[in-house]
Amino acid sequence: MMPDRPIAALFAQPRPLRSLEFFPPKDDEGVANLRATATALKRIAPDFVSVTYGAGGTTRERTAQVSALLKDELGFTVMPHLTCVGHSRAELHAIADRLHAGGFRNIMTLRGDPPKGETAFTPAPDGLRYASDLVALLRARHPDFCLGVAGYPEKHPEAPSFDADLAHLKHKVDAGAAFITTQLFFDNAVYYRFVEKCRAAGITVPIVPGIMTVLSLKQIQRFTALCGASLPAKLLARLEAAGDQPEIVETLGIDWALAQIRDLLSNGAPGYHLYILNRAKSALALAAGLAA
Repeated sequence: MMPDRPIAALFAQPRPLRSLEFFPPKDDEGVANLRATATALKRIAPDFVSVTYGAGGTTRERTAQVSALLKDELGFTVMPHLTCVGHSRAELHAIADRLHAGGFRNIMTLRGDPPKGETAFTPAPDGLRYASDLVALLRARHPDFCLGVAGYPEKHPEAPSFDADLAHLKHKVDAGAAFITTQLFFDNAVYYRFVEKCRAAGITVPIVPGIMTVLSLKQIQRFTALCGASLPAKLLARLEAAGDQPEIVETLGIDWALAQIRDLLSNGAPGYHLYILNRAKSALALAAGLAA
């Protein structure tokens, strides 16, 4: 089995990278739907896809199942997510070994959210407290892993300050991360300011903007509240004007994301990562819009 190419090597291409994020479904019917979505998205040929790891590590087996399906059955380069939540060092070593043996060479390395019902993050017995610890553990275990980490353009909700958050990010990169993917944002000025501050702090790795198309006002308000992102007044006004008409909301969401991506690419972003919520339609619409 040929191991995957490291994503870090893909940044050397003379064009921006395109990637998509899937999350593991809860049941077999969901897996069948995901297979159909992923098959439809084959035609836009993303450079890689990522697969999330449920809050509190709840989807561990499904993440492995979906990662294998996308890689072995559909031929995508897959970057599984891995978190510190609920794992001892020995368990993390075992997961890393299994991924490596399966030909995976790219991992999105995250601390992870506390399990449902808990507000504070508590390391597992003999576990890790920070994503930087996980980066160091994975690099030591398999030096040929290419590791991505998350960056928060508007600050991680738990960080005491933006500067403290930036120091944590630099720590993750110094531990061996090869690139950063940002949390979602809807105002590109936020991304440009973030990149500037990262560069000033000595962070030199590629910083990929994470983009989400709005599918519903309620849903996006929930997401932004969770991750500390802001909704621009202009976007909010449009969504409120659309009311409860999902087709109009979806069209507005695609138009906004399209404008964001065009602007990001014309200003030198290394690519874009789409949070697609397991739906093909908006990703295909964006690809079509960007091809025009």
